[in-house]
Amino acid sequence: MKCQVYIIVQTMVLSDRDIKVALKLKKIVITPRPDLSHLGTCSIDLRLGNVFRVFNHSEHPYIDPSKKDYSNEITKKVVVRKGGHFVMQPGDFVLAVTLERVRIANNLMGRLEGRSSLGRLGIVVHSTASIFDAGWDGKCVLELGNLGRMAVKLTPGMRICAMSFEELSSAVDVPYTKKKGAKYAIQKAPMESTLHEEK
Repeated sequence: MKCQVYIIVQTMVLSDRDIKVALKLKKIVITPRPDLSHLGTCSIDLRLGNVFRVFNHSEHPYIDPSKKDYSNEITKKVVVRKGGHFVMQPGDFVLAVTLERVRIANNLMGRLEGRSSLGRLGIVVHSTASIFDAGWDGKCVLELGNLGRMAVKLTPGMRICAMSFEELSSAVDVPYTKKKGAKYAIQKAPMESTLHEEK
C-alpha cells in the first residue's frame, strides 16, 4: 500500500512593521516614495494617477475579446490636467492607473483592494484583477466601477486603493517581468485588454 505525503506551506501577510522593513531592503519599491502615514496595519495606500481609459460607445453590438480591430478602438485615453478631476457616473466602468510605480521582489506577491470609504460611495477599484505577481514592476491598473446611484468625483492624487503583500513559500523561478508574453509588464498607463494575443 502506497502512502502519500502532503506538505502544507502557509503564506504570510506582511504587517506594517514587515512592510517598512521590505521598503528599507528594497524588496518592495514604491516610486514616488510613499508617505508612511498612509501605512495601515497590513497594507499601504496608493494614490490615483491622472490617466484614464474610457470605453467608447460603438456601432458594434459586442466586444469580441479574441480580435483586435485597430480601425475601431473600443477605448480612448483621457488625461486629467493638474487641478482637474474625473467624474464617474452611475454604471460607469473605466481603467485608471495609480500614481505610484510598484516593484515587488521575487518572493512576494501584492494584493490590491479598494478603500472602505470609497466603497461606501459605490466605487470599486477592481473587477477581477486584484493579484500582482511576484516580480511585478509597473503602475497598478485599476478597473474602476461606480455601483452607486450618484456620480462620484475622483481627484488625481487622492488615496484610491490599498496594497497588501504576501510572502511566498519560496522565490519564483520566473518573475512576472521575465515571463514570456508578460502583457502588462512595466506599464505606465492603463492598457486595453490584450486577450486577443492569447493563443
